[in-house]
Amino acid sequence: MKKTIILVGAVLILAACGAKQSKGETPPPPPPPPSKDVSAKDLIFGDPALAEGKQLYDNNCAKCHKWYEPKQFSKEEWKPILVRMQKKAKLDDIKMASITNFIDSQL
Repeated sequence: MKKTIILVGAVLILAACGAKQSKGETPPPPPPPPSKDVSAKDLIFGDPALAEGKQLYDNNCAKCHKWYEPKQFSKEEWKPILVRMQKKAKLDDIKMASITNFIDSQL
């Protein structure tokens, strides 16, 4: 009987030690830092103002004609295009600034 109690006690001690080891496992390493090549999608959805500018661009510009990639034109080429399109789309200066910021962020 005494041997049984000692045996049960030893099993309980070993089980308790095993449980502590599983709790003491090292946590997984943190994810690697983002690369310097951040995609346009990350820029847009990481910044609410840029996401708003993209939405305005999609809903006000690309609904009338094909969607132009911002990189199709230089910043200097975009300026007169945006001025001309602001009048046609009847956009106020605040909305136009948001669209301009979105396009500039993609260049």
